[in-house]
Amino acid sequence: MTIDQATPTTADADRGAVAGLTARIVAAWADHDADAFADVFTEDGTMILSGVYQAGRADIRAFMAAAFAGPYRGTRVTGTPFSLRFLRDDVAVLLTAGGVLAPGETEVAQDRAIRATWLAVKQNGEWRLAAYQNTPASPA
Repeated sequence: MTIDQATPTTADADRGAVAGLTARIVAAWADHDADAFADVFTEDGTMILSGVYQAGRADIRAFMAAAFAGPYRGTRVTGTPFSLRFLRDDVAVLLTAGGVLAPGETEVAQDRAIRATWLAVKQNGEWRLAAYQNTPASPA
């Protein structure tokens, strides 16, 4: 993973916590836990998926609850950080590669592969997502 240390005072713990947001999302998705998924976001966070825009933690929670009961039932998600850049000590941009795994899959199918941008902010000592957006990955 590429780490740009734009702010030299950024602690290793902060770098780990921002990169760890992906693990929190992956775990929440594996459990189909819309509450845990939404709790990764700030209260006014936004989420953009293909064809989807959700604003606010409550709307993100409701969308994911419906998705886990419907089209995302039985799926898992993966995301691997490949770039982390701190804009300030309390604001970071994380880039990941991943996608949705259908039941039984161990690798993401090309038509579900994505690249994502995560805008993370530190609020009250905790890193959360202020904005998340993904787009289909182009074929290799």
